[in-house]
Amino acid sequence: MDYINTYFSNLTKKNEIYVADTNTTLSYPNEGNQIYFDVEANSFWFKHRNACITSLVQHYTSEKTFFDIGGGNGYVSKGLMNIGMNPILIEPGIQGCANAKKRGVENVVCATLEESGCRENSLPNVGLFDVVEHIEKDDAFIKNIHRYMQEEGLLYITVPSYAFLWSTEDELAGHYRRYSLQQIESLLKNNGFSIMYSSYFFSFLPLPILIKRTLLGKFKPRKATSIHTVQKEHKNPNKLIDVIVKKLLKWEIRKISNGKKMNFGSSCILVAKKISEK
Repeated sequence: MDYINTYFSNLTKKNEIYVADTNTTLSYPNEGNQIYFDVEANSFWFKHRNACITSLVQHYTSEKTFFDIGGGNGYVSKGLMNIGMNPILIEPGIQGCANAKKRGVENVVCATLEESGCRENSLPNVGLFDVVEHIEKDDAFIKNIHRYMQEEGLLYITVPSYAFLWSTEDELAGHYRRYSLQQIESLLKNNGFSIMYSSYFFSFLPLPILIKRTLLGKFKPRKATSIHTVQKEHKNPNKLIDVIVKKLLKWEIRKISNGKKMNFGSSCILVAKKISEK
């Protein structure tokens, strides 16, 4: 508890989870965490996103404590634990927190930053992995994140890219927008961060998303998300496509590991540093 009290002032531990009273309304389907919990470990998408994130964390971060904000089921947090980091998952959804504990994440906080009593200027590393698109007022949200971070603390972000890929899938997921790399960079720069690294990734997915979700979805929009639809989308491709996809994923990891930028992809990934306020 002393370790948690270094950063928070309004938490108590119940059933191995740190909790605070919450009345927060989330832009995320209530059943979303459980649906994705059942597919994350076997999904090439989640595996590759984790590999990209951990590659950047290993390159840029020396401080082991890492705050995974809006971290859902703890898939990223568990991946960070596997490379020797000490993640603290901050997730307002109780189902996600319970799933994270099942996954083996040690430090789980069921609250928002505000509800937790998080101390200002205290957080050394923060991750927002496919979170910002769920926030209606993203400018105020990033400004708030800046307030809680240490001077020169590092912020890691992933978001879905390109407004032209918008579909009913985004609406069902509770998204408010998709970003270009320039847009997410500007959001960070305008709120006290300098960009250390930025790139697109999942370079092979925009065309399939455009055809299957954006264009075909106009004629046959999905009315709900279920475990069956998610499993279908995240299942491994046939052998030939699987070989091609794996080669592309390895190529992307090499690019990211070497600090090289990709100019196209269905997601954006960034590392930014909190600028000193003087």
